[in-house]
Amino acid sequence: MAKRMMLATLFTNPLLFFISAIGLVVALTIHEFAHAFVADKLGDPTPTYQGRVTLNPLAHLDPMGTLAILLIGFGWGKPVQFDPFNLKDPKRDTALIALAGPASNLILAVLLALVLNFLPAGVFFSTLLAPALYFILYINVMLAIFNLVPVYPLDGSKILESILPPENALAYESFMHRYGSVVLLMLIVPWNGTSAVATLISPIISMIVSILVG
Repeated sequence: MAKRMMLATLFTNPLLFFISAIGLVVALTIHEFAHAFVADKLGDPTPTYQGRVTLNPLAHLDPMGTLAILLIGFGWGKPVQFDPFNLKDPKRDTALIALAGPASNLILAVLLALVLNFLPAGVFFSTLLAPALYFILYINVMLAIFNLVPVYPLDGSKILESILPPENALAYESFMHRYGSVVLLMLIVPWNGTSAVATLISPIISMIVSILVG
């Protein structure tokens, strides 16, 4: 997946690797910025106080999460913190904040698909620009779908928690805060050459990428 697409170019095409790495940083930055921006607009100043309502990558990159994308094909940025007590409708607004990250990546993927589908072909475009844009598009779709998996601390856990009945949401939150990191680790660690989460979401990622770029 992403690791084969990116790491394979490190020695064969360093320039393509460099462009793709920039795209990876942009994808992670936009994802976390979207969380912070929506939280701020919904009335919580916490992300602003912490310097997260910015497009500066240094505010959003998580070293382990970025490295994970390169090594195992899935990863994350530095989580955006917010205080639900500052929100007018904590349950709804928490879901909107969580959804903002994946939505921003899908929007960026659509924009990249438009570029790929409508720019005229040429040597530079076909040998360097198109593969880099395709990889960046792929990373954005991957980040969106991976983060929608309903396991803490991914965005999907907050979205699911917000739509569950109160008693179920409380039990789900308690379980995920205790064991979510362990569950996530079990999902992303490869077993027999592939991970459970890859088996689960790879077909969805491939379907979306195919729809976007044909």
